[in-house]
Amino acid sequence: MSQTLSTLLAAAITSGTTTGLAATIGTSTRTLYTGAFGLRSAAEPAVPFTPDTVVWIASMTKAITSIAALQQVEAGRLSLDGPIADILPELAAPEVLEGFTPGGEPILRPARGRITLRQLLTHTSGFSYNTWNGDILRYMQQAGTPAIATCRRAALRTPLVADPGTAWNYGIGIDWAGLAVEAVTGRTLAEAIAEGITGPLGMADTGFRLTPAMRGRLAAMHVRTAEGTLKPIPFEIPQDPEFHMGGGGLYSTAPDYLRFCRMVLAGGTLDGARILAPETTAALGRSQMGALKVSRLVSVLPGASHDAEFFPGQPKSWSCAFMLNEQAHPEGGRGPGSMAWAGLGNTYYWIDPARDLAGVLVTQSLPFADPKVLALLDAFERAAYAL
Repeated sequence: MSQTLSTLLAAAITSGTTTGLAATIGTSTRTLYTGAFGLRSAAEPAVPFTPDTVVWIASMTKAITSIAALQQVEAGRLSLDGPIADILPELAAPEVLEGFTPGGEPILRPARGRITLRQLLTHTSGFSYNTWNGDILRYMQQAGTPAIATCRRAALRTPLVADPGTAWNYGIGIDWAGLAVEAVTGRTLAEAIAEGITGPLGMADTGFRLTPAMRGRLAAMHVRTAEGTLKPIPFEIPQDPEFHMGGGGLYSTAPDYLRFCRMVLAGGTLDGARILAPETTAALGRSQMGALKVSRLVSVLPGASHDAEFFPGQPKSWSCAFMLNEQAHPEGGRGPGSMAWAGLGNTYYWIDPARDLAGVLVTQSLPFADPKVLALLDAFERAAYAL
């Protein structure tokens, strides 16, 4: 069956689905499959994509930052439901963007209700991303607000698009959660994650800063052209940031991220390292957003992302770290209550506690939610469950 997976993944290179990829599957106790195919860069035909190739995992960072925040909840330094402004005074008086005047001025009003850590972690705080929200895109353009990927503190100074706790909007909330971790630990987010998560889990190739060893194995970012081909583009997350982007700043490898997923499958521990308490880990598979549901991401920046929705038409919710599908995969694959998300550069993972299986698939290309890569992910998942 491993040969079937390898054949499937290798075909994605010859078909032009991606320039290079790495994929791995595991359970709570072991790794079942690891493979890599293609090239690290379309411009460097002699450099193969290997399992230890380093990629920007973008929003796959969110789950790791969320776990760092939950560790501080367990330690009693953070509260899920207390006002986060007690920790981050900058969030004491948020405003909601209601639109624009005929003259183009933003219409802002005080938010109703206080922002909590639980809302930041579940994307129900009211913050959003300019990639999928036209009003925030317009606001940022008018205000000269830098993009979040610049890792400048000014990028966080955006209004809400809904009152806290009233709607799901994918956005910068987990960047704020990362700052809360820094505030209560007295450490940078990079230090907190290294000490509490990646270090104990042996994830030596995961970090905000590229070490010389990681840079030597770094894959290039690519963009799909109008002709359907992939060409490399200059891209790098700032290495001396004003803040560590807890929502999307990490670099990693497929095997490293699988160790994180396996820790979740194993109830918060892996190879003797306890990361979260069993009861906290169990809650990662339960919705933490009440009656609210995850909605379709409609892109307003087509160069960054296609419209995106996993399992269209099915109800999906969010725990304090992951999107949860509430129904089984319709054609074989993950069961209900599985945890998952993705990264902008077409990197993906899922964690299925019911079947004790997790998978990671990484490429490096834009725009996000590439239909070809999503089709590959679906085929890879179904093949994984046939192992």
